[in-house]
Amino acid sequence: MKKLFVIANWMQGNGLSGGDRIFIELVKRWQLQLNITLFLSKEGSAICKRHELGDINQKVWASNFFSRWGYLVDILYRTLNSIINAFSVKTVAGDIIFSSSDFWPDSFPALILKKRNPKITWIAGFYLFAPKPWQKNSPYFGKNFLTGFLYWIGQLPAYYIIRKYADIVFVTSQPDVDRFITHIRSKESVIVIRGGVDTISSKNYLNSNNFIPPDKRIYDACFVGRFHYQKGVLELIKIWKIVCLKNPQAHLAMIGNGPLDKEVKNLIKKIGLSKNIYLGGFLDGPKKFEIFKQSRVVVHPATFDSGGMAAAEAMAWGLPGVSFDLNSLKTYYPKGMLKTSCFDSNEFADNIISLLFNPSKYKSMSLEALQLVNEEWEWNNRAKEIYVQAIAQNLLA
Repeated sequence: MKKLFVIANWMQGNGLSGGDRIFIELVKRWQLQLNITLFLSKEGSAICKRHELGDINQKVWASNFFSRWGYLVDILYRTLNSIINAFSVKTVAGDIIFSSSDFWPDSFPALILKKRNPKITWIAGFYLFAPKPWQKNSPYFGKNFLTGFLYWIGQLPAYYIIRKYADIVFVTSQPDVDRFITHIRSKESVIVIRGGVDTISSKNYLNSNNFIPPDKRIYDACFVGRFHYQKGVLELIKIWKIVCLKNPQAHLAMIGNGPLDKEVKNLIKKIGLSKNIYLGGFLDGPKKFEIFKQSRVVVHPATFDSGGMAAAEAMAWGLPGVSFDLNSLKTYYPKGMLKTSCFDSNEFADNIISLLFNPSKYKSMSLEALQLVNEEWEWNNRAKEIYVQAIAQNLLA
C-alpha cells in the first residue's frame, strides 16, 4: 500500500481553514487506499481527533507555546521545528507528500523531503494568493499595510518553491491554474480543488417533519468563518447596519473566531448593533447545523478569497447566499449566490433585503443553492474525483 505523508504543522486554534478542511475530508476517505501519516501541530492533532481521524497515525511536531508571542515568532518557530523534524522522516520511491498549505511550516519541510528523495511525489496545497497591500481594494490598504505586506512578501518564497519543485499543485479556482504552469509543468498537474460538503445531515433535515419555514426562523442571515480581514467581517457589520436601517428587527448570527475578535465586538458596540448581531463563537457539527436551520440567508462578504467552503455548507441546508463578485467565486458559486459589485456595501445590503422580502426570489435561489451543492459539492464524490486526478492518473497508486 502506498504511503501518504500529510504535513499540517500550521494548523492553529480551534477552527478549520479551508485547506485544513480539504485535507481532513480527503484523508477520511482515502485511508482505506493509502497508508497515511499526519505530521501536525499540537492544535492540529486535537482538531483531527475531533474530526474522526484519531485512528490515523499522527506525529505532533509543533506546540502552540509561541503563538502567544505573535504571528512572526510563531511562524518562525513552527518553520524551524518542521524543518528539523523533516530530516527524521524516511521515505522511499513512490511515497507521496501532501503539504496542506503554502505556509512555511508546511511547504518548507515538504521541499526538504523532495530534495532528499526526488523519487517521491510532492502534492502541494496553494489555496489563496495574498492580495497586494498597496492596492486600494486590499483589506490591508492603509493602517493594516504592514500586516498585509508581511503576508504578501512571506508567501513569495513558498510560491516559487512550489511552482518549481512540487509535482502536483492543488488550487481552488481556475484563474490560479495559469500561475503554476511552467515549461516543465503541464496543465494537468495543477488541479482545481473546490472542496466539498457532507450532505447527509442536511438532506435528512430537509426531508423531515422538523423543517422550519424561512419566515419562522430566528436569524435573517448567518456568517460562518474566521474573523479575519480576508473574510470581510468588519465590512459585514457595516453592511448589517444598512440592513437594519431598512429593517430594524433584522438579526444576524456570526459564527467563528479569529484575530479580529476584539475589533468585531468593539465595532458592533460602537455602531449600536448589540441587539441585532449574535456572536456564537466557534461552532462545529450539530451546534453549527442549528444555526443553519434557524437562518434564512448565508452571507459571504470576503474581500479576497480562494472560494470559501463555509457558505457551501450553509447552502446545503437550503440557504441562498450573498457575496461580492470576486473572480474566484465565479468558479465556486455559479448559481445560488447573489453577486454584488465588489465592495459596494449598499448593494450588498439591498441583495440581502431582496431575498428576505421577495418570497419567489428566495425560493428560486434556495433551490439553486441546493442543486449546486448536491450536484457538485458532495464530499464522497469530490474525494473520488481528486483521487483519480491526483493519484491514480498520475501513476502514484
